[in-house]
Amino acid sequence: MKDKIIQELNSSNKKSRLFGLEKIYQLIEIGTEEERFKKTEEVNNHVHTIYSFSPYSPSMTAYLAWKAGLQAVGIMDHDSVSGCKELIEACKIIGIASAVGFELRVNFSGTIVEGRKLNNPDSKNIGYIAIHGVSESKLPEVKQFLNPIQIARNKRNKKILAKLNNLIKNYGMEEIDFNKEIYNISRAKEGGSITERHILYAFVRKIIQKTGKGEKLISFLKDNLDIVLSEKIKKFLLDENNQFYLYDLLGILKSFFLDKIFIQPDYDECISVYEAVKFSNSINAIPAYAYLGDVTDSPTGDKKAEKFEDDFLEELIPELKKIGFKAITYMPQRNTLKQLLRLQRLCKKYELMEISGVDINSPRQSFNYVIILRPEFAHLIEATWALIAHEKLTNYDEKYALFNNRNPLKGKSLKERIVIYSEIGSRIDSRHPELVYQEINF
Repeated sequence: MKDKIIQELNSSNKKSRLFGLEKIYQLIEIGTEEERFKKTEEVNNHVHTIYSFSPYSPSMTAYLAWKAGLQAVGIMDHDSVSGCKELIEACKIIGIASAVGFELRVNFSGTIVEGRKLNNPDSKNIGYIAIHGVSESKLPEVKQFLNPIQIARNKRNKKILAKLNNLIKNYGMEEIDFNKEIYNISRAKEGGSITERHILYAFVRKIIQKTGKGEKLISFLKDNLDIVLSEKIKKFLLDENNQFYLYDLLGILKSFFLDKIFIQPDYDECISVYEAVKFSNSINAIPAYAYLGDVTDSPTGDKKAEKFEDDFLEELIPELKKIGFKAITYMPQRNTLKQLLRLQRLCKKYELMEISGVDINSPRQSFNYVIILRPEFAHLIEATWALIAHEKLTNYDEKYALFNNRNPLKGKSLKERIVIYSEIGSRIDSRHPELVYQEINF
């Protein structure tokens, strides 16, 4: 019975998903102590949902975070905030804290790092940023802001698909229909974004339709796409009962095929970093630059050796501060300790908040990342609780936004403000975050 209810969390209907979550919560909470999920001190501020590309609805995201023992979970979809309200409601049901925001790409023209490769492997002068701590009351305004970006992105998506269709006709496949096979598998009708992964997912289905799973598919990849697989990946694709089959094949195509059809985004899609940061600050959100760092020997083994921002980090960080960024976001397991200690030193020097999160968009990824429990990253958990307090307090009264000029704590250092806000965030009743005003003691 529980398994059937859990499946409802990924149904196509938002009300059904939330209703299913209420049912599963009641079943687990009234069960034995062994059945209840064990709590950890972990948090994660960067989970993608079906509103960009992910196997998880916001309700399923909340459930899996709860199951993993997380105390807080944050949604971070590409170019979309359409899943945010559902995540907020879902987290209220199960009693864990929520944080909401969105991710987008911007151009750095007019900055001192113009033209350089930043944190984006596919494009120079274009970087990923995260807008954290968006108050619920500002979500309609954010949707309006993101709408022209989604329109521009879909123009490029259609051009990418045209390139792909031109290739696959040589493989004896029917063309992929944008509306039927891409738009309809996305949540674009509900304000979600369409990404390159949606296009590749449609291609994955065409390949399986043509070859089936197993040896024929592996031969197709080698003979037609020049993709030679590792033994580990071969094993995944030889297993026809592999429940992650489509996602495993999608990951291969993203790594070894996407560049054949990729088209560089224009500046209608990747707006000016100045414009994006100005908007974020105008709604009292927290604009954060997403640090990637050079990859030599990748700690996670998921990236090839490549150089990103480290050679000019001493220039970049003060420039980010000057542009109006309030934070740096990073994923501790993706970098060496040496890289992160250097980054932390620069964040302290320029009073930039440090926010962490693991970029989850695949079913093979775990919601747990215990590295955040190490002493050198304890401040990232503290920052998460401060972020949550900021978000809920801003929804109550904008003057309580962490970086608002009217904030009663404006005279204190960022470190002091984060400590105070962290204490408030950890005291908030996760089922009734609207009562956050009761925790104000300054």
